[in-house]
Amino acid sequence: MKEKITIGPFHPELEESVYFKLTANEDKIVTDVEIINGFIHRGMESLVTKKNFMQNLILTERVCALCSNNHPFAYALAVEKISGVKVPPRAEALRVIADEVKRVASDMFNLAMLTHLAHHHELMKDTMNAREHMQDLKETIWGNRMDMSANQLTGVKYDLDEKKIKFILDTLEVAEPKIKDLQNRYENDEMLRSKTVGIGILPKEDALELGVTGPVARGSGINNDVRVVAPYSLYGKLKPKSTLRDGCDVHSRAMARFGDIVEAIRIIKEVVVNLPDGDTYVDKRPHIPAGEAIVRVEAPRGELIYYLKTDGSQKPVRMRWKVPTYTNWEALRVMILGDKVENVTMILNSIDPCISCTER
Repeated sequence: MKEKITIGPFHPELEESVYFKLTANEDKIVTDVEIINGFIHRGMESLVTKKNFMQNLILTERVCALCSNNHPFAYALAVEKISGVKVPPRAEALRVIADEVKRVASDMFNLAMLTHLAHHHELMKDTMNAREHMQDLKETIWGNRMDMSANQLTGVKYDLDEKKIKFILDTLEVAEPKIKDLQNRYENDEMLRSKTVGIGILPKEDALELGVTGPVARGSGINNDVRVVAPYSLYGKLKPKSTLRDGCDVHSRAMARFGDIVEAIRIIKEVVVNLPDGDTYVDKRPHIPAGEAIVRVEAPRGELIYYLKTDGSQKPVRMRWKVPTYTNWEALRVMILGDKVENVTMILNSIDPCISCTER
């Protein structure tokens, strides 16, 4: 006998509104899944054409909270590509620092939610406490614990003096051993492994066919990190290392995220210590001619693509963005089918879904 099960659109274990219609057999194994979304549509692709290029820096940062820095970063890169602007080396370095701090905070929040869903409250507490070091960095350097407003067209809005550089390095010195200890615990904790290993399988061939990205791809053995395969800003020199796993399950995706976190800390330290001298932005406001640009960056969840079209006026003619969850979302159908109903929310969390990004 088959049973119809509904999850959402409002559910205590879901961060955002999604709606799952599941069909399960007598053993509570999912035999069919229908995913319905569209509850958070905000019409942002239309809004950007009503605002000028400077105003859209503010709007793009509000597409998503946990990867908020990536959106204005990618948008600024697209505008600068059309304008032919060369950003000063110090500004490039400061952009990378902001982006990697945000990456650590975003990935650690997802990992904390994983332990919350696994009902491993001690591990969740320790993860959120370690994440607070990144939140303190954001609040001290950028003045906000969520939207950092680090980017502007032709550069950045902030700078680092010796005191702030020391604060960053001191904070990382405290945070790094805690994070590496957490990495070991997530890898080996028997309670967590029992709820993540072999759960939500996404075989490599399916991951390739669906075009998944970010830690979801790397958890299935695919390295499509944009910073590695198509470097931008300073990443060509920094040569980020990606963590690949072949378990193709919830556990592998979590450990791929931990690899991103540890590597982000290395990058931050390297850039801060070797921060170039010079300006933090180009003083002359650029003329933005008619043109088109496509930009790819690596957000915490994976590849973020911005398309921008201009006509020489002060407002974009068209702007579109393709977010990581757009492709990763379809992989849920593969991950959920054949698994237990009780694992569905855990599997959903493993792609670190951003419904606000996807339904912009």
